[in-house]
Amino acid sequence: MYPIVTYVLIPELALTPKERRLIGRLRTPGQVQGYLNNLPYNVDRPGLRPTLRSFRGVVQHSTAHCMEAALTAAVILEQHGYPPLVLSIESADYLDHVMFVYQRLGRWGSVARSRDPGLHGRKPVFRRPRDLVQSYVEPYVDTSGRILGYAVVDLRLLGTYDWRLTTRNIWKTERLLQDYEHRPMRTSDQRIKRLRQRFLAFKARYPNNKPMYFAGQEQWTQLPTCFYANPVAPP
Repeated sequence: MYPIVTYVLIPELALTPKERRLIGRLRTPGQVQGYLNNLPYNVDRPGLRPTLRSFRGVVQHSTAHCMEAALTAAVILEQHGYPPLVLSIESADYLDHVMFVYQRLGRWGSVARSRDPGLHGRKPVFRRPRDLVQSYVEPYVDTSGRILGYAVVDLRLLGTYDWRLTTRNIWKTERLLQDYEHRPMRTSDQRIKRLRQRFLAFKARYPNNKPMYFAGQEQWTQLPTCFYANPVAPP
């Protein structure tokens, strides 16, 4: 069963004035997506250890990768009555993706940050989490990526563990998602082969661009402006 939460007990957090103002300003998933879009993507740097920062760490450093963005969205929107749910997507190349998910009028949407345009947020138009995941199948395919499974996880399973405000890395949240049972997402090998060939053809022609040729973009939320800077013709 998917977690359907009808009542959310909003936790009282020891927020800084800056954090409180930010949460007060970002009241909807769309507003949170816009905030995350404006943050530089947190990439691993040679010689430095990877990070998994909490909401507080993201605010302090003004940068976020996909999971940090999902956790930040969960903290902000939990304060506005949304349950802290994240969607974990397993990939064949172990480059998994994590996003915040929510329901509005019984339909599922997401808030997400990525280095790829097709893996950002979705409007709340999907009947089931599985339908939401289906919208990511095509954009997920590159030289090695392929969705194998997914899980909707309630971060309150972490109990008293401080994943919201600690200044330390919160690797326990990653382990929770890794250990959580994922539902399989089956796609035909033939389809994946065709999508991969299309991706490779695009990159051969436009090596410095990200593909934006996917169908269903009317279901996407607004992307960071960098993805609109160098539009190219579809392959």
